[in-house]
Amino acid sequence: MAELTQAEVYSPRSMQVWRALLNWLAFFFQIFAQIIRAVGQYPLLSSSSSSSSSSSSTTSSSPHRFKPLPVDDSTEIESPATVEIAAVLDSSVLADEDSVEKLTVVLDLDETLVCAYETSSLPPALRNQATDAGLKWFELECVSSDKEFEGKPKINYVTVFERPGLQEFLNQLSEFAELVLFTAGLEGYARPLVDRIDAENRFSLRLYRPSTISTEYREHVKDLSCLSKDLCRTVIVDNNPFSFLLQPLNGIPCIPFSAGQPHDTQLLDVLLPLLKHLSQQKDVRSVLYERFRMPEWFQKQGIPASGWSV
Repeated sequence: MAELTQAEVYSPRSMQVWRALLNWLAFFFQIFAQIIRAVGQYPLLSSSSSSSSSSSSTTSSSPHRFKPLPVDDSTEIESPATVEIAAVLDSSVLADEDSVEKLTVVLDLDETLVCAYETSSLPPALRNQATDAGLKWFELECVSSDKEFEGKPKINYVTVFERPGLQEFLNQLSEFAELVLFTAGLEGYARPLVDRIDAENRFSLRLYRPSTISTEYREHVKDLSCLSKDLCRTVIVDNNPFSFLLQPLNGIPCIPFSAGQPHDTQLLDVLLPLLKHLSQQKDVRSVLYERFRMPEWFQKQGIPASGWSV
């Protein structure tokens, strides 16, 4: 009876102990579960930060890695001229010398290859300065379009100065290009002059003022389409840019030459290297556009793209 009473007395206390233990276990389990959930949220963040740090360290350690370009959400509407130019420029690639025709180089005459003065009006000081500096020169009799009183052709006497390096320029250029002379001068003046500077007949074709055309913007314009329909391998060198306003992507504007520039080096130091480079191109217009931006220049002069013949 005593044992039964003792069991009845101690049983409630043991049950309380077990409940307390279960409550503590449940409490620790909840904490543990929260820790697991919290830890499970961090791997993406840590891997992202580690990958970003590793990529940044890679970028900093590799000086040749390109940085991405910034994204510009604004879009510019191209003008018709820009679209037309882009269509031409996309076709320019390095050419195989054996698979393309020779480069055609169209050369202006006055103030590009030579400069000429009426002998009677040439200042003696200018003549002496040019000759003392070593400029090559000669005097020429030219038939004028004017008539004498008796109906005979008038003869003009002209002093011509060759641009420094002219003969070497023509010799080297004729090795890799077909040469065409295109001048706005009259044939009676230009033909005997060209006979003197090109005794070797390096020019395959000579064109004079009658071959030029008049446009609503300028007169004596040299339309290259008379030479070829495909102008990807044709270039014109002229001191007057308006001469090639119909084909601005084919033009090279050169510095005008005068007898007061005896130490000019444009032909051999500037033009010849450029023309050699162009001779290796399938389409010269992309190179010339990147270098001179002549279409934009003509637009600034008030000549729209509709006036071109690309």
